[in-house]
Order: sequence, then structure tokens, then C-alpha cells
Amino acid sequence: MPPIRVMIVDDHKLVREGLRAVFEQGDEVEVVGEAGSGEEALEAIEKIKPEVVLMDISLPGMNGIQATKLIKDKKPDVKIVILTMHDQEGYVYEAVKAGATGYMLKSSSSDDLLRSIKTVYEGKALLDPDATSQLLKEFVNLAENKAREYGLSNREMEVLQLLSEGKTNKEIAKALWISEQTVKTHIAHIFDKLGTSDRTETVARALRNGLVT
Repeated sequence: MPPIRVMIVDDHKLVREGLRAVFEQGDEVEVVGEAGSGEEALEAIEKIKPEVVLMDISLPGMNGIQATKLIKDKKPDVKIVILTMHDQEGYVYEAVKAGATGYMLKSSSSDDLLRSIKTVYEGKALLDPDATSQLLKEFVNLAENKAREYGLSNREMEVLQLLSEGKTNKEIAKALWISEQTVKTHIAHIFDKLGTSDRTETVARALRNGLVT
């Protein structure tokens, strides 16, 4: 199997040289190009034709998340791994939304980084454990914000989640330790707040608006 063609995008030359040196120790990855900014990466990608891009977030001009989105719009088959110092909430979600299929911290070992490149090259996603935790928190925050936007109570959100899993009224009642009549009342309130008229439409709207997973 030929080596995976990788481009490194980082505004620090020392980081790019360090990564290149790591990959040159084996034959699984070939560094086919480097860029010091998102703009340079967009220009180079046509000529370099990388299969995987290692992308920093903090770049001069457009940041790495903006560059990721533009690269994916231009070359959807290119896999992008965010490689950054940032593990704050929000960054991971924005990176995934932009099209990144990997998110690794610069504190990761060289073995973990190589594994992430091979994983995304195979069409799978791989997030650093800390990044996965942040992403889950972000999804919870988004759902809670959406719930407040629609005026849904915590109990109505629980009922809605179970509805999305295809549970019957009886099953929902048993799961939440409430009566079936109470379930029916909650569902009626959910219909009213979401402006829907049946279970299918309600679940579709909830999924579309990020209220359930």
C-alpha cells in the first residue's frame, strides 16, 4: 500500500518540521506539502493533491476551522484532522461542523497522531478523548438551548427523546415512572410547542432542530 499523502498546515515552521521528521521515521505517511496559513493551503491543495490535511486552528488570516470548511467545499474527498492546542468547548463542535473527521491535541503521542491519520483516511472519524468529551457537552448544551427556545420542560425533553427512539406511550410511562395519561398530556404539550400534529412530524422536527439525537 502506498503511503498516505499528507499536507501540514501550521503557522509555526518548527511544528511543521517536527511533524515531517516524525513521519519520515516510517513509510506509512508521506508529507507532500506544507502551508503556513489557510490561504496558502487553499492555493496549494490543487497542486499537492493531499489525501489527509493536518490543520491547526490558530492561523494568520482565516482560522483553521474556516479553512477546513473551504477545503471541504472544494475537495470533499480530502480528510481533515484538526491538530491544535485548543480543547475548549465550541472548537470541537465547530470543527466537526466544518467537515473535520479528526480532532487531535498537539500533546498527543506520535503513535496516536499516526493512528488518527490512518483512521480518517479509511473514512472513519477519530477524536481525542478530551475532544470527544467536549463535543458531547456541546451537543447537550445545544439541545438545552433549543429546549429553552421552544419552551420545553426537562420532562418534555425526556418524553421527546423516548418518542424519537420509537417508544410507545406505555413504554415511555414505564421508563419515566409516570402514568400513560401523563405521557399523553406531555405529548400534547410537545405537539403544541413544536407546532406539530403527530408523532412522526414531531420526531422529524426534533431531529432537524437538534432537540434529540
